[in-house]
Amino acid sequence: MKKTGRNALRFMAIAAVSILAFASCAGAPAVKRETGKSYYLTVLHTNDHHGTVLPNGGAAGLAERATFIKTVRAGAPNVLLIDAGDINTGSALSNMFKGEIDIKAYNMMGYDAVALGNHEFDSDLATLEGQMAMSAFPWLSANVKRADGSYLAKPYVIKNYEGFRVGIFGITTLRTLEIASPDKSLTFVSEIETGNEMVETLRTKEKCDVVIALAHLGFVKEAEGQVTSKEFAEKVAGVDLIVDGHSHTLLKAPEYVNGTPIVSANEWGKYVGDGTFEIVDGTVKSFTWKAEQINAKDSQTYKGDAEVAAMIAPYKEKADATLKEVVARTADKFEFGDRLSRKKEIALGDMVNDAAMWYVTSVMGKKADFAFTNGGNIRTELPKGDITREQITTVLPFDNWVYLTVMKGSSVIRLFEYIASIPQGAGAWAQMSAEARYTIDYTGPDGKGALKDLTIGGKGVDPDALYTVVTNDYLMGGGDGYKVLADNVSAYNTSTTLRDIVIAYAQEKKELVPATDGRITIIGGMTF
Repeated sequence: MKKTGRNALRFMAIAAVSILAFASCAGAPAVKRETGKSYYLTVLHTNDHHGTVLPNGGAAGLAERATFIKTVRAGAPNVLLIDAGDINTGSALSNMFKGEIDIKAYNMMGYDAVALGNHEFDSDLATLEGQMAMSAFPWLSANVKRADGSYLAKPYVIKNYEGFRVGIFGITTLRTLEIASPDKSLTFVSEIETGNEMVETLRTKEKCDVVIALAHLGFVKEAEGQVTSKEFAEKVAGVDLIVDGHSHTLLKAPEYVNGTPIVSANEWGKYVGDGTFEIVDGTVKSFTWKAEQINAKDSQTYKGDAEVAAMIAPYKEKADATLKEVVARTADKFEFGDRLSRKKEIALGDMVNDAAMWYVTSVMGKKADFAFTNGGNIRTELPKGDITREQITTVLPFDNWVYLTVMKGSSVIRLFEYIASIPQGAGAWAQMSAEARYTIDYTGPDGKGALKDLTIGGKGVDPDALYTVVTNDYLMGGGDGYKVLADNVSAYNTSTTLRDIVIAYAQEKKELVPATDGRITIIGGMTF
């Protein structure tokens, strides 16, 4: 590991208890320490929380996370608690209150700093500024600036401990300009250029012994030109730790690049990264790290903290009441029958995918060519009459995030060839948006489906053109055999569930009329 210590300078600093401060004065004095003595810093970190207020599938939960953090603090003298961004956009409970629950819980847990992720820019600037105002912790981003050149958030913070000083700076991916909706007045500056400036400032001006980057960059390259945390480490020297966010990566051990450890703790608070620095004479001597799982489906190690749970309770009660809220009317029943979404085009499948296209193009303002989902994602009918949030939640019970992925036409053709090969009745059998039309012929000698007459937007698929596909995270991960989706140019998780999108679509339309339009034609047998 790279050693990045500073020479000790004489000065009486505040000892024992860490103090959070944004240092703006030049020539900050070094902290007091004993020569040759080992000092220790525990770094707890999360990333890509995405509104996971309550446990998801038995894992995570803000109250449960709080219990783990209290446990660590009880046994460690110096604890730094940080988050690499994307608190926002996820569960309906969090979305309903615009992240207020999450921020209150972060306040109660005593977070020291949180980076601005791309999903912090999903709403307007006033909403983000309101969130920042209610936060007891500082938001960090050194490469996002206002029109007048000032920082939107703090570029960095300083933490003084007995024996050493820590500087933490934030970096927000420039992908935000493409995949979110930042205010037009904001400017995003080069991540690498900014990183080098921050290291120089923290090392020389602020005299920090330990420098940590809260980097909402991503461990995995989504698109050409994206700076990942690994590329950041290659080109920015003098960082002792990069805490990564954005790609939801779960690391089992730190990955060292150019001598700098990079860590990431998956998503939704299912894990908390737990690292320890040993610092001697202002120099990092060692770093150890693990990802601590916050419960699982079959085991609960950390019970919910009573205070945080009590804070969440009234919000949940109010949200539960809204499940009975009528969001639209249906002109007639949307049939489901004996799992017809796995066998033929149905009105419910059409509506769900048309809703996804509406959200991406009209709400997000992004280009998209077609949307599809697996029929097994749709679980029951919608009756005729008033439709509630609860009924749509029953139709779409899974927390499936909607993804945008860009694929070459040749890969899109292979995608539809796979779709045609899926046996009727299988959960992988696809439902499609109106932009895509195709025929599946089951009359061949082997009885397997063959693809015919594929068009997108009324035209045949150009193998060399690029197409933006809207689908869900389960299929993007290769679920139901959709491995072809890995052959993409770029991919982006909107961190909005398909269920929430359909609810918003229903509210927009007010009346839903069940109908099919022949986007999927079947020749030959039908499984019932």
